[in-house]
Amino acid sequence: MSLQETLSNYVKQAVKSDFGITLETVEFQATRKEFAGDITVVVFPMLRFVKGNPVQIGETIGNYLVENVAQVKAFNVVKGFLNVEIADNYYINLFNEIKDDEKYGFVSPKAEGKAVMVEYSSPNTNKPLHLGHVRNNLLGYSVAEILKASGKKVYKTQIINDRGIHICKSMLAWERFGNGETPASTGLKGDKLVGNYYVKFDQEYKKETQNLISKGSSEEDAKKNAPLLIEAQNMLLKWEAGDEETVALWEMMNGWVYEGFAESYKNLGVDFDTLYYESNTYLLGKEFVAEGLKTDVFIEEKDGSVWCDLTEDGLDKKIVQRADGTAVYMTQDIGTAIQRIKDFPDVGGMVYTVGNEQDYHFQVLFLILKKLGFEWAKNLFHLSYGMVDLPSGKMKSREGTVVDADDLIDDMASTAEEISEELGKLDGYSKEEKKELYKTIGLGALKYYILKVDPKKRILFDPKESIDFQGNTGPFIQYTYARIQSILRKANLNGVVTLSAIKTSLHPKEKELIKQIQLFPEVVQNAADNHSPALIANYTYELVKEFNSFYQNVSILGADNDSEKTFRVQLSYLVANTIKNSFGLLGIHVPERM
Repeated sequence: MSLQETLSNYVKQAVKSDFGITLETVEFQATRKEFAGDITVVVFPMLRFVKGNPVQIGETIGNYLVENVAQVKAFNVVKGFLNVEIADNYYINLFNEIKDDEKYGFVSPKAEGKAVMVEYSSPNTNKPLHLGHVRNNLLGYSVAEILKASGKKVYKTQIINDRGIHICKSMLAWERFGNGETPASTGLKGDKLVGNYYVKFDQEYKKETQNLISKGSSEEDAKKNAPLLIEAQNMLLKWEAGDEETVALWEMMNGWVYEGFAESYKNLGVDFDTLYYESNTYLLGKEFVAEGLKTDVFIEEKDGSVWCDLTEDGLDKKIVQRADGTAVYMTQDIGTAIQRIKDFPDVGGMVYTVGNEQDYHFQVLFLILKKLGFEWAKNLFHLSYGMVDLPSGKMKSREGTVVDADDLIDDMASTAEEISEELGKLDGYSKEEKKELYKTIGLGALKYYILKVDPKKRILFDPKESIDFQGNTGPFIQYTYARIQSILRKANLNGVVTLSAIKTSLHPKEKELIKQIQLFPEVVQNAADNHSPALIANYTYELVKEFNSFYQNVSILGADNDSEKTFRVQLSYLVANTIKNSFGLLGIHVPERM
């Protein structure tokens, strides 16, 4: 039983004993720094049930706790807040319980529990990954790791959008303007080569549109009737009809892209347990469109298009199949969701990591799946996130104004190198060690900068700011971890960690550090419940600030006696392990030296 649960039970007993009232819940919060205490009972919510002065009620409960709870040392009441001081031996005992637990705060999954499938990345095969995909991948991967740490079985997946008009645009542009060039002949990654032809299509399409306008067409008609667009639409129809030549071109160019994606994922440090392809799942979606027509979930219009009327649910009508019989995104997403449950019957819910511009799409998708009668549809969650902006403005793939993910990763390592060289802290490192460290720092800076922000919020990404070695940044936390490793090396940890420190009282800084570590399991659960890596990131920053305050105020290696030294070294080790575990949940590596 946790301290909070213990106190909650005794507060309820106190209220029952002294006021004859049964409380359902007790509200707690951290004690403010300016007051003595470790945990605060908020009295004000009790006033709905307990009549009286909040200070007097607090005094009554405080006296009861001191008399009946061994862990409670003293209390004070400030207005309607009962600040409870916890005895040092509680924290000493807690420390001794968790100091050897390498995975403190993590919960093992239950064999009989339902699994969660987390989808992220889900790129189109017509362009390389960019900064927006980076946020998506980092969020999805981190949420999957956090859910695992909270005790869930997790499958990491993506749906690769490998079909559709946008794919045909790249294919047509390569066929028309590519002169047979390949990744091998150009030295370009396959995804970048294909992405160049997506940009090329847009350039040529705009020329054709302007030409039609100059001949008297309206802008709307010109955009619809540009020959290049019509040819791309015909290519999509040929692909869906299984035309051999079209399918062969599609397979070749997608193959180039997949090789490029694999390299990018490796560089970013994310992975997947299973992959789904829109080209495989859209047909299943079309099957269920047909089923939905039979059960009146869907309606067919005169032109042959199929829709779902959601007006009675406060939404609008949503197309699920075009008049020409081709699928739309919704068709594919219906099919993919159903296929996943077929493949993994133990999955009880899914998390979709997709930008907030698709909020409405997922609201509709989840509702359609419920109307189709799938019980699991109530456990679907859209992890909606804000866009990533740059100081230079918004990115546009078709205009070629995106920040390429691979280039960004390389630039982050270069920025880390530049700043590290200025600080001059890398004497004695080999060239290879420096290169690896720059990558660790650069990627850590990028990941932390993005993940420390609540997913729903938009981000203005500044690479230089993210690599600052001071403040709420990845490198600052990595540096603290490396500092602790240096302490442990000097202390000869192997000889110290197995000893038990004889400790009867705590320095206030030691106590604050243990209190912060104690919060970690709760933070992991909250982060899982809220699908928010930001809670982990900001917890880690608070822990690191607490350690640095401890480091500056308490001598570790120069302690008064061996027992004191042993305890402080072990405490430092526990802090480092917690940093490593929490950063692992964010997909960030921590260096042994910096």
